[in-house]
Amino acid sequence: MSTDSNKTFQNLGISQETLKSLDSLGYQKPTEIQEKAIPVVLSGKDLVAQAQTGTGKTAAFGIPIVEKVNTKQKKIQALVLVPTRELAIQVAKEIKELGKNKKVFVLSVYGGKSMKHQIDFLKKGNDVVIVGTPGRVKDLLNRGFLKLDNVKMFVLDEADRMLEMGFIEDIEEIMSYLPEERQNLLFSATMPKEILELAEEFLNEDYETIKVKPDEITVEKIKQIIYRVDPKNKFSKLIQILSENDAEKTIIFTQTKLEADELAEKLKEEGFNVSAIHGDFSQKKRETVLHNFRTGKLKILVATDVAARGLDIKGVELVINYGLPRDAESYIHRIGRTGRAGKEGTAISIATPSEDKSLENILKKTKANIEVINEATEKRLSKSNSEKSRRSYSSRR
Repeated sequence: MSTDSNKTFQNLGISQETLKSLDSLGYQKPTEIQEKAIPVVLSGKDLVAQAQTGTGKTAAFGIPIVEKVNTKQKKIQALVLVPTRELAIQVAKEIKELGKNKKVFVLSVYGGKSMKHQIDFLKKGNDVVIVGTPGRVKDLLNRGFLKLDNVKMFVLDEADRMLEMGFIEDIEEIMSYLPEERQNLLFSATMPKEILELAEEFLNEDYETIKVKPDEITVEKIKQIIYRVDPKNKFSKLIQILSENDAEKTIIFTQTKLEADELAEKLKEEGFNVSAIHGDFSQKKRETVLHNFRTGKLKILVATDVAARGLDIKGVELVINYGLPRDAESYIHRIGRTGRAGKEGTAISIATPSEDKSLENILKKTKANIEVINEATEKRLSKSNSEKSRRSYSSRR
């Protein structure tokens, strides 16, 4: 189901104060996830929603939070858990802007910043919405500074990344502090088995499921190329791509933090203006790298999936996958970093023959016009790769 082109935020039963905030923020029509999710959440039902960054999912839960909290009660009524500091800051900022005409107080809590500063705000007792990372939320709970007895709404955002980062035990501990009577919302870009099991465990039985199909949120304006190369030629292919595409902003995705560090160093040695970013960086270093990238002082960012999740960076012209991600949904999520706001973008992947299974899966599930250029000595490709309606092949030496 796609969005109803005639649907407006007014049709979704949103208050005048929030509509005024939406108008000042430039929101015109609801996206598909907003159109589907907002009525469900306003009705009080639990929800599992599959949607990638860039679909407007923060507003899909942020608008109902703003609508449902009672600002006259100076108690925490909504808790949003997110996997990274950057996402905590970004989500809190958006909810604050959505709720400014209803005077909704929002506090973000995360590691890497002074806990005292966050405790001082909690002691004032004004905040009705908390957005935080699991580690810092757990610390504040264990120290007795964070009280969740009055939480009506609990949101788990980017649930798949929470799993990857090993936060599930922390989340379960945090949930033990929540009232049994509450509304639960789970948002995730992908839906692995563990996420579905988590949903069955902590959501009410009558929960609803919403899915924004990946092929509906990408990629008409993104030119996609996959180079299939011999492993020994992988780095030289990357150098060639970067030299031929003089993009103002480029993100290169790697599978691991170690690979991100090593690749950034090798690119620096080749004279490129580049930095890695991942979860092991201090908060100050992360903020410096991101500031330099946003302002153009840094042209190339080498990132892991986890580090890039939730980063609000405009004007990324080129995305490079240095190796294919584990599944089609992760591929779609990565390349969705470019081609935003109606602009064109380019996504180039460098794959080796050992990744043929992932390649076939991406081609099958994305249904996108992807050009695969085979430069590997080993040219075995499955029969399914001959479907010209989905992609085209050429061989180049």
